[in-house]
Amino acid sequence: MIHKYIKERLSWILLFIFLQLLIIAVAYLDPAIPMEPILYIIFLSLIIFIFFFLIRYHKETKFFKSIDEWDSHLDTSVLTPAATPFETIVEQKMIEQTARLKRDIAKDRVTMEQEKDELLAWIHEVKTPLTAMSLMIDRMTDHSVKAQLTYEWLRIHLLLDQQLHQKRIPFMENDLYIEKTDLQQLIFKEIKSLRSWCIQKGIGFEVELEKSEVLTDAKWLSFIMRQLLTNAIKYSDSSDIVIKSCMDNEQVKLSIQDSGRGIEAKDLPRIFEKGFTSTTVHQDHAATGMGLYLVKKAAKPLVIHIAVASKPGLGTTFTLTFPKRNEFVNITGM
Repeated sequence: MIHKYIKERLSWILLFIFLQLLIIAVAYLDPAIPMEPILYIIFLSLIIFIFFFLIRYHKETKFFKSIDEWDSHLDTSVLTPAATPFETIVEQKMIEQTARLKRDIAKDRVTMEQEKDELLAWIHEVKTPLTAMSLMIDRMTDHSVKAQLTYEWLRIHLLLDQQLHQKRIPFMENDLYIEKTDLQQLIFKEIKSLRSWCIQKGIGFEVELEKSEVLTDAKWLSFIMRQLLTNAIKYSDSSDIVIKSCMDNEQVKLSIQDSGRGIEAKDLPRIFEKGFTSTTVHQDHAATGMGLYLVKKAAKPLVIHIAVASKPGLGTTFTLTFPKRNEFVNITGM
């Protein structure tokens, strides 16, 4: 802060130095003016100026230090009270702008809540005709048409499910229920829901669960698995998806390995970014760039670490590392 203050007051410092040099020059040019008293006066002036500078630095920077250290909670009461007319102007403007920003944030929050509630209500309304369509498709006798309609129905269902969870994720910490969850039951349920798509693409599953019980929220883990399985099926053809679990350092690790097209090394650091699809396959209009983004967002409150390894043309492996039991003890009370 001292160097900023010096820069702020540089013109005053230069003026002081100029005046002292001017006095010395006048005394030097005029023999009638004794030099020793002039130098003594300049020395005293310099000492007084240094003390004055330090006192003013301490006094004038209090307010601006508090602004510099101000956090983002929009609480202007923590600022040091203004001590000068110019500081008062700054303080008043900050208070006015902060109050206006708070009002805008509150208004936007209400609007977002209304939009979220309306969208959730719409999604639930759409599920009713989707259920009816599913029953109608089941009664069809033309297996070729039935398979195509089932696939399209599944795509709509998955997109609605993704949209539903996207709106719920910002509030998911209020909805968590940590409990012992059976991985085998959860995985088989998700595989069953995607069965028609897998049959159409000739995809099978190999499930080997060394450890089948984890401590997590079953509903949100189902969503994460659904997104990862959907991703694996989407980019694979006529191959098996291998799902394995094991214990490593008192933590359960669950891997989902496909033999699909894989991910370029340059894309790997970005696959969890919102809206990112691929830098090599731009014509892939089926990709939304939201699935893995939502997976990462949902995994964070569950303390699940996600790692990915992939080679183009050889497939991709996602590995979920679940937290140790003691990381959830305080939440579950178990």
